[in-house]
Amino acid sequence: MPRAFAAGDDELVEAERLIRDRMSGLDLDLLSLAAVSNVFRTATAVRNHMERDVLRPHQLSWSAFVVLFVLRIWGPQESRSLATEAGISGGTLTGVLDTLERKALAVRQPVPEDRRRVEVALTPAGTRVVNEIMPAFNREESLVTGDLTEDETATLARLLRRVLRTAEDLDDR
Repeated sequence: MPRAFAAGDDELVEAERLIRDRMSGLDLDLLSLAAVSNVFRTATAVRNHMERDVLRPHQLSWSAFVVLFVLRIWGPQESRSLATEAGISGGTLTGVLDTLERKALAVRQPVPEDRRRVEVALTPAGTRVVNEIMPAFNREESLVTGDLTEDETATLARLLRRVLRTAEDLDDR
């Protein structure tokens, strides 16, 4: 893992200082750079932790789990919208679905009115796996946010939703 992803507060502050020093002279919004860099580092660290400590025993990747979770919450979906909801490309989804079908956790079926389109659904085993994983996954989410107060956690969730909406709006242009 790159040093910046495994760093403590002092190392992160030093990394931000180095960026400021080495990028001086460029027209940069350094506060936004620090915020987005920390979102990326945090997401990477949490993803790696969850894959290692929660998903590995089930032999699932992050992407595979997200696909299962999306199907568990929103039900069967056409593959195009499933890829979008899971935040992965269509090509990545194809590989993930190949694996999930081999494990009998999901199934693809042609859409009757247009056989070129495919709908994806959880199998009963897929539902059981998500239901089994979620309590452990959520315990780790609680540990990861454990140094925050309840109010700080709610504020963080609200602020990240706002950043997410802004990023999605930019993509819709």
